[in-house]
Amino acid sequence: MLECVDLSHISYYYKMINLNNIEHFAQGGNRRCFVHPLKKDRCLKVSFEGQSEKVKKNAAWYKKFRSAESFDDNLREQSAYQQRSLKNNNPNKWKHLARWYGMVETSIGPASETELVLDKNQNIAITLEKYLFTFGMTDEIKKALGDFESWLRSSLVLTKNIIPHNIVVGYEDNLIVLKIIDGLGSSSFVPLPEISDFFAKRYIERRIQLMWSRINWDLSGRKGSWK
Repeated sequence: MLECVDLSHISYYYKMINLNNIEHFAQGGNRRCFVHPLKKDRCLKVSFEGQSEKVKKNAAWYKKFRSAESFDDNLREQSAYQQRSLKNNNPNKWKHLARWYGMVETSIGPASETELVLDKNQNIAITLEKYLFTFGMTDEIKKALGDFESWLRSSLVLTKNIIPHNIVVGYEDNLIVLKIIDGLGSSSFVPLPEISDFFAKRYIERRIQLMWSRINWDLSGRKGSWK
């Protein structure tokens, strides 16, 4: 006699998530962000329809030989979360990085499911860019940036250029904790930082320098080139 197994507790994972008539709370050049309708602490990032093809069409000539999938932000994010620094047992690897829960199907297309970072009032956290434009370089945010720098150096998590609108201002024990929500991965043409700690450390130092260059550019009124 076959034994019946109750799978109702996991049936959710095999259902398409309905995002019809749900308003996104943020959007970038390629994706929109939604609060997960069943898990309020999760964010669903959905690419605009046909966006990969559009990006490929406008790419530099030497990139047009790549497949359209290689221009998909969700697939690139999925790959970035597989980097070796996130495969170790470092308990602090998520301290300044939104967790990633995988790819899921929604009614408006595939979504990258990540942690939804909240502020101390349990509202969606604002970006570092918005914080700086609103409050300037406070002592509190300066300390948070110092902690963030130390984490980058110790964790060796690879990011592309660290732009303030790709970082949000979360809170832990009533203190600001900055978290990366986008731009994960390496922008190095030769992938040495992905396989070598020596080159990863050099790469990260350059990202930190550029981060401060971008912050100072934002605070100075965005005159000239931030690089």
